[in-house]
Amino acid sequence: MYNSLLLDALNCKNQNRPPVWLMRQAGRYMPQYRTMREKYSFLEMCHQPELAAEVTLMPIKTFGMDAAILFSDILVIPEALEVGLRFEETKGPIIERPLNTLNDIHNLPDVHIPEALDYVSQAIKTVLPHLKVPLIGFSGAPFTLASYLIEGRASQNLKKTKQWMLREPSSFHQLLNRLANLTIEYLLLQIEAGVKAIQIFDSWAHVLSYRHFQEFSLHYLKKILEGLASATIPIILFCRGSSVFASSLASLKPAAISLDWNSDLKTVRQTLPSMIALQGNLDPDILYASPHAIRQQVSQMLKGMQRDPGYIFNLGHGIHPDTPMESVYALVECVQNGK
Repeated sequence: MYNSLLLDALNCKNQNRPPVWLMRQAGRYMPQYRTMREKYSFLEMCHQPELAAEVTLMPIKTFGMDAAILFSDILVIPEALEVGLRFEETKGPIIERPLNTLNDIHNLPDVHIPEALDYVSQAIKTVLPHLKVPLIGFSGAPFTLASYLIEGRASQNLKKTKQWMLREPSSFHQLLNRLANLTIEYLLLQIEAGVKAIQIFDSWAHVLSYRHFQEFSLHYLKKILEGLASATIPIILFCRGSSVFASSLASLKPAAISLDWNSDLKTVRQTLPSMIALQGNLDPDILYASPHAIRQQVSQMLKGMQRDPGYIFNLGHGIHPDTPMESVYALVECVQNGK
């Protein structure tokens, strides 16, 4: 039997305390994870279902979050497109063969997602018997995936991506459409394997103007939601910039919108439909503060969202790798026990 706090909140029917989980909760801030990384590369951990399942369970065993999120990466689809993905400790993801022309898009191989990403399905099936809370699956959104494929690495301004988008919008749409179709297949694979909710990350959408967000991000998020409609599973939308784009995201009628930390939750709640759950939105940097200060911030947020049946406590972005463990204990305990 699942702890149903998360699912109840995603359906805006939670009558208990808010559920809590954290983006990147299974990661580098945990000593157990760092010990495993001394033995295996990041991609080895993603590719081996037993290792991915073990990492997925780490924060559940340690902190008792109300949901697990599958240990994987948003770049597994680009990796399946054979662009030469690797991870470097100080630089993050590197794509050895980034896209530069329309021909590069045409030359990408046809990918059979159920076969290419079967290891993700196996990881889900491996971890499920060990969970008493819902498992969240996820993917990157087409715009964010395209930005990595074009830039070749993380970029603060996405200059190459935006130049392509503005100079050759037609071919840029071709890439986004292809990535959207692959993402639908990938998320259906996860749903069939047994995840209970999905989160879609458009991590770089904040670099877009309002109009370009509508055209190059929101349009493809809509396509994905429509492609998953028959699966009847709650979908959470997250992007940096969600505070600005919240009303646009709400127009797609997802189960939930995950907000960055640049907005006041109570104020946003007053502007969005009550049937859409809100997730977030503690600034991850607050976890560098003392446990006492963290509890104060968390308590303040909880008070503002008190008795909201569709509220999920989370960060406004992923947890930082150097976050102290005691900070996470303080956060989770405050949400779950009120102290």
